[in-house]
Amino acid sequence: MIVPCFGTSEFRSFGLDPAAGDCHLAPHKNGSAIMTKALLLIDIQNGFCPGGNLPVAEGDAVVPVANRLMAHGAYDLVVASQDWHPANHGSFASQHPGKKPFDMGELSGQPQVMWPDHCIQGTKDAEFHPDLDTTRFDFIQRKGENPAVDSYSAFRDNDKSALTGLADWLKAKGVTELDVMGLATDYCVKFSALDAVDMLPGVKVRLISDGSRGIDAKGVEDAIEAMREAGVEIIDSSRIGF
Repeated sequence: MIVPCFGTSEFRSFGLDPAAGDCHLAPHKNGSAIMTKALLLIDIQNGFCPGGNLPVAEGDAVVPVANRLMAHGAYDLVVASQDWHPANHGSFASQHPGKKPFDMGELSGQPQVMWPDHCIQGTKDAEFHPDLDTTRFDFIQRKGENPAVDSYSAFRDNDKSALTGLADWLKAKGVTELDVMGLATDYCVKFSALDAVDMLPGVKVRLISDGSRGIDAKGVEDAIEAMREAGVEIIDSSRIGF
């Protein structure tokens, strides 16, 4: 069963508890320890793939990696984040007269890259890539719905004032290992991995490097170094046992 998550308050309005969830787990055993392994797919959406409004070079190359990992059953849980912006989102250059896409600006007192309009709620641009096997998702975490602040991380807004509820959901499921991959390495993947380390103490966090693509080569290099320094292990998908 796929459980879409919009935010803690909306989640409860549907009679669901983000700390309870609805999916069945079959944890892996390692000796006497029980491990619950989760795969977090970041924003594998049309908008970030070739032909989208904010395409990442070779963004669609992560799709077969994700599908292979899900199909081989290496994970007890599969979670996908979904950028889900209102049309008037403040991170869009179109909302700031005189600004062009990729200019720097400010949003609610925070430095902000001015992005092209992308992943607008209900549009094809916001949909998951058509080749991505969404039937294997256990949980969908939408983000970026507040027009006043951007939300790169799947766990909280950029100003850290609002949580999505994903950390509590993963804790309630007893997740002990979290592998992160998707788009884009130097933005949403990086901030999601860093927040996972910060908000899920004791959980082993890994970046699947060949399952991620970034916007800027130097940005990707810096992002990987920042993740490594924070304790994120950098791995290739070939290292994941099936």
